[in-house]
Amino acid sequence: MSLMYSAATHQNLLSRIPAVTGREISDWLKAVDDGPGLTRCEEKIDWLRREYGISYGYAKAIVHEHDLRRAARKLA
Repeated sequence: MSLMYSAATHQNLLSRIPAVTGREISDWLKAVDDGPGLTRCEEKIDWLRREYGISYGYAKAIVHEHDLRRAARKLA
């Protein structure tokens, strides 16, 4: 998944997610893990938007962070 914004913007979005959604980023990452097992990024984003009513930008940031952390775990 390619970001259409900088790493700084990504971190800014992540920092605002708890205030905007009422849930911590760790809760959102678990929701993606426990979700319907979609493989494509856009499918995950669309699912988060439908299931939880969050905006595209925040859903994309959550999915991207999920993918970054999953990749980091594979490298460890």
